[in-house]
Parts: sequence; structure tokens; C-alpha cells
Amino acid sequence: MPTRRDFLKFVSTATAAGMTGVALPVIAGAPSNYASKRPPVAKRKFVSPAVEQQLASIKASIADPKLAWMFENCYPNTLDTTVELGTLDGKPDTFVITGDIDAMWLRDSSAQVVPYIPLARHDPALQRLFRGLIRRQARCIRIDPYANAFMPDPHAKPLKWSVHDNTDMKPGVGERKWEIDSLCYPIRLARGYWQATGDTEPFDDDWRTAMHLVLKTFREQQRKHDHGPYHFQRMSEVPTESLMLGGYGNPTRPNGMIHSMFRPSDDACLYPLSVPSNLFAVLSLRQLATMSRAVHHDDGFAAECEALANEVEQAVQKDGRMHDANGQAFLAYEIDGFGNQLFMDDANVPSLLGLPYLGCCDRNDPLYRRTRELVWSTRNPYFFRGKAAEGVGGPHEGLRMIWPMSIMMYAQTSLDVAEIRQCLTWLRDTDAGSGFMHESFDQDDPATFTRSWFAWANTLFGELIVDIQRKHPELLR
Repeated sequence: MPTRRDFLKFVSTATAAGMTGVALPVIAGAPSNYASKRPPVAKRKFVSPAVEQQLASIKASIADPKLAWMFENCYPNTLDTTVELGTLDGKPDTFVITGDIDAMWLRDSSAQVVPYIPLARHDPALQRLFRGLIRRQARCIRIDPYANAFMPDPHAKPLKWSVHDNTDMKPGVGERKWEIDSLCYPIRLARGYWQATGDTEPFDDDWRTAMHLVLKTFREQQRKHDHGPYHFQRMSEVPTESLMLGGYGNPTRPNGMIHSMFRPSDDACLYPLSVPSNLFAVLSLRQLATMSRAVHHDDGFAAECEALANEVEQAVQKDGRMHDANGQAFLAYEIDGFGNQLFMDDANVPSLLGLPYLGCCDRNDPLYRRTRELVWSTRNPYFFRGKAAEGVGGPHEGLRMIWPMSIMMYAQTSLDVAEIRQCLTWLRDTDAGSGFMHESFDQDDPATFTRSWFAWANTLFGELIVDIQRKHPELLR
């Protein structure tokens, strides 16, 4: 039976350079002009005057012609190609696909548009987009808080690889893999939009109902007394596509953390207590509490969110740390509550590497710095170093496959300008000549890659360039 992996498998025959110098050298033989790969204006899904203005301004500040070209292609890619605007029950509705899959992931759809939030205050078009997406995500959560992906039509059948899954599938659900971050990302989006604009219009009773479901689901998945209602099995040759023990996953000893059956990569967890996902939940619950008090004046619900956040945080601090031979602490990736701990990292965010990017900790935090150093080393079985670049991958695409997303996270969390410069070089020189980011590429040959249309990675690259232009403009000159 075909799976999402089969659907997404794509290997290009294009060629690309593999330069790994410490600067941004001019590419030998590169053309003097790079033609934009954006759709013609009339065929773009969405146009934001604020985004176009920022795009033009920052592109003009980038001296390297290829880097400028890639920024132009990538930064607006979500708006150009993945946004569908409409109305639902007389209110704005926005559906955002991942790129090459005609479905909306709660995680991806949030992450794809977050880089545009700072521009929304003075752009009514962007405000409409965000209002519609916040409403659509709330509707999705009300359909099924355990689902990760949804179809455009709330009555549609699931994605073709999910049709025969053994789980409680609801109409309108694309795939039903329970992942903590699927409920965290909509809160991150809502809170970011509210902070940037002060707009409370999308946070109506329907949104409040969805947020109460978030809290209820997190509590259920603490699994203090039983397995809870969620189970999932799939007939697949790939072990990480299904769950053990009747679809409830590997055994755990409840410790107050929230169980996540799948990772942000949509791969099954080895140990269902995910440290980065739980830390993301802690942050999200506190953000939700702040919004509840300020927008709805609901101190009771806010207090419940904060109480759960405190409980989860204490459990992570107690059980989620490992120690090296010198007794220095670092974070585990997954644990089971029995004392078993797994150290690795996966490129998909939330990851250990990406914790400061989400706001879960400070980049200077000593525990994080030690963890980051080990993530970017052979201590992590999914860290790869080759002729083209180095970075983190994961089981989803297998060994040797570096995800550009991990290089972006390494740059976003770096305290070293030379590291950031190196990351820019790797990203520039591993696009296989396409002008876009990919899901993953071979450590020695960027011409071997997966997903030629992956909007999250494209927009994340654009966000990185915007951040570098603000903090280290000399790297672009």
C-alpha cells in the first residue's frame, strides 16, 4: 500500500555545486542574472504589498546574486503557491497546503506563515489571511484534536495512504497521527498574530472551544490512569508508520509528561515521551493562558493551562536529562518513564536543536548549549557530514540525507557569525540549481534530493535571511 513516503519520493537529475568554504565565494561560471522562478503575478495564490516591499528591500541588500535569487524565490513561496482564500459561515477562511500534498498540516500551515506575522499590522490582506487560517485551524481541532492533517473539504475522505488506517477516522481528516506539536503550532500562530496586531477578532467562541479541546487532549495523553482514547495502526513495510501494542505505542510509566505517538516528522516515536515536544507544550500552554486572561478574561481556564504547564515542565526537568561521562547534563530526545532514554535529534521542529527558535529556552542556556553541541556531532545517529554539507536528518528519509531545515536551525541558534556564514554557504550551494530549498539532500550529492516543492523549508529560508539582514547585515553585503 502506498504511503506518504512513496508519494513524496523524488530524485532529481540536476547537478549542483558542493562548496563548503567559510565565506560566501562567488560561484564559478554562475550567470550574471538569475530569472525569477515565482509564478506570474496573475497566477499567484496571494499577494501581500508588505511582503513584496520587504522582499524588494532585502533582496537589494544581498550582494551574492545566487543568494538574492534564492531569497526572491523562497521567501514568498507559501503565499505564491499554497494559500487558498475563501469564506466559511460568512467569515474569512484560509487553507494552506504543504506544497506537493493537497492537504493542510496544522504544523506546516502555521510554520509556513509565521515569518509574515511581523508585517501583518499594516497589511489588511495579510490580516484577512491570518484571521481565516486561525479560524480554519480551530475548526480542524474541533473536528479531531488527534489529527495532524486535514482536507480542504471538511466532509472529504482522507489522503489515499490513510484510507485503511485502523483508528477513529473522522470526515475531513487527511491523516490521524497524534503529535503534540500539531496542537502547539496553532497556539504559536494565534499568539504571534495577536501580539503583532492586537486584533482579537478571530478568537471567538469557536476558537475558545478548540483551545479547551487542546487542554483536554493534553491531559488525556498524560495517560495517568489508562491508555486514553487514541490508537493508530497502518499496514506498511515501514515500521515507523504504525504503532505497537494494539496501536497504543511502546509502554511507558506515566510521569506527568504528555505522550506523543508520532514525531513532528510523522514517524512513530520510539519512546512516547518526547522532550522537545513537551517543552513546546509547556510554552504553548503558558501562551494560551496569557491570551485567555487578556482576550477572554477567563482566569479559571488560564490557571488550568498554567498548572498543566508547570506539571509537564517539572516532569521534563526530572526525567528528561541525560549525563555524559563527566557528569554534564544534556537533554534526551525521548524517554519512557522507566528510566530508558534516547539521544538523537530529528530535523523537524520541534527538535532539540530548534528549542530557542520556538522560544522554549534561551540560546545562551548552558543545558541547551551542551545539548546543541552533541546534536551537531556523531553522538547523534542522524547527524551527517559529507562533501556537500553537514547537518541533521532523521529516519523519515534515511541515512546520509541532510535536511536544509536543520542547517537553518543551526544558523538561527548560533552565537558565532562564522557558523552563520558557513550555514548560508551550505544552503546556497545545495539547492541542485533549483533556486529552492528541499526536504533533504544527499550529504555528498545535492542533486539527489527529496521534495522539489516544500513550502515550509522555502519560507523558513526566507525568514533566516530576514533575520540575518536585521542582526548581521554584513554577512549579506
